[in-house]
Amino acid sequence: MAKKRFDGPKYSNGNHKSQQTAYNRTEKGRSIRNGANRLRTKLKMKVGDPREAGHYAGSKTEGRPQNAKSNAARKKPKRSA
Repeated sequence: MAKKRFDGPKYSNGNHKSQQTAYNRTEKGRSIRNGANRLRTKLKMKVGDPREAGHYAGSKTEGRPQNAKSNAARKKPKRSA
């Protein structure tokens, strides 16, 4: 029998909590997390606000508050065959 790679809680995007925690500790993960937190602060979004700080295309410092559904729909990569 094959060994399971991950066990335990899972996020809605398919990532396991332990997997995401490890990624957030890497240099790239930390920079993404810090950029998102910085934008939330800049937009004066309160803790518990259901909206996300959606970045403008190609920008890491500018954005606007968006609901999660429209923000996720906008980010889908264009796949070419």
